[in-house]
Amino acid sequence: MEKKKMLFVYNPRAGKAQIRSNLLDIIDIFTKAGFEVTAYPTQAKGDGLTAVTQRRLGFYDIIVCSGGDGTLDEVVTGMMQCDKRLPIGYVPAGSTNDFANSLQIPKNMIDAAHAIVNGRTFSCDIGGFNDDVFVYIAAFGLFTEVSYETRQDVKNILGHMAYVLEGMKRLSGIKSYPMRVEHDGQILEGDFIFGMITNSLSVGGFKRITGKYVQLDDGEFEVTLIKRPANPVELNTIMAALLNRNINTDLMYCFKTSALKATAEEEIAWTLDGEYGGKHQEISIQVFKQALQIRVPN
Repeated sequence: MEKKKMLFVYNPRAGKAQIRSNLLDIIDIFTKAGFEVTAYPTQAKGDGLTAVTQRRLGFYDIIVCSGGDGTLDEVVTGMMQCDKRLPIGYVPAGSTNDFANSLQIPKNMIDAAHAIVNGRTFSCDIGGFNDDVFVYIAAFGLFTEVSYETRQDVKNILGHMAYVLEGMKRLSGIKSYPMRVEHDGQILEGDFIFGMITNSLSVGGFKRITGKYVQLDDGEFEVTLIKRPANPVELNTIMAALLNRNINTDLMYCFKTSALKATAEEEIAWTLDGEYGGKHQEISIQVFKQALQIRVPN
């Protein structure tokens, strides 16, 4: 009987580099499940995308990746660029792993490997961002530059608190962005300090911050746009409203949509799945419903 073939893309430096002490056991699990495994350790940013786009995917039955959300984003982006889309398995090894938590993928790497071979395939939505894609979050403004400016060793030690601590330094100089947002026949105009389009139950390790009734396969993403606060009291109200998800419509917009367009007065830096997504004055976002086949626990 011919063995199934797996491409295993992993970031050896993600998180606390725990993949190094688990690698042989993980490959052993895959092999015992009947897979012939090709291991591909990434060496630099972009390697995950290259590993997928420059290989003959028809040769493989599944792609598995291990690393942080950035590694998953690269592999999914590569898969979306290919004509043939294979199921993807994910062994989380980063500092936060919001998307894995949303899918109830185990944090323990060995358990995650078992879930890939013994679990089921879930059809998950993916976001389109201009000519790019993102797995679970596109964001701008307050805190968003933190994820790609925080040093990797700081991320490893502090986990998601690194994002919060780094962001706290910036509260004294909050920048806002005048923007026009169009969705579902509506037009919103405002001066926003933060915005995020998400398909996740948590962001930065904080649960429910994206909404109370999030579904990852409904063809809609959750949008949060925070207006510029007039004073420190309003800023505290905004933070409390986000963390408790008690939405104050005077200070923010929150809605679901399958597509939106945003135009700003200047170029704005965006982050896609925690990685730098470039500066854009105009962006178009659409949801590709159930475009990603990902392995999850039964």
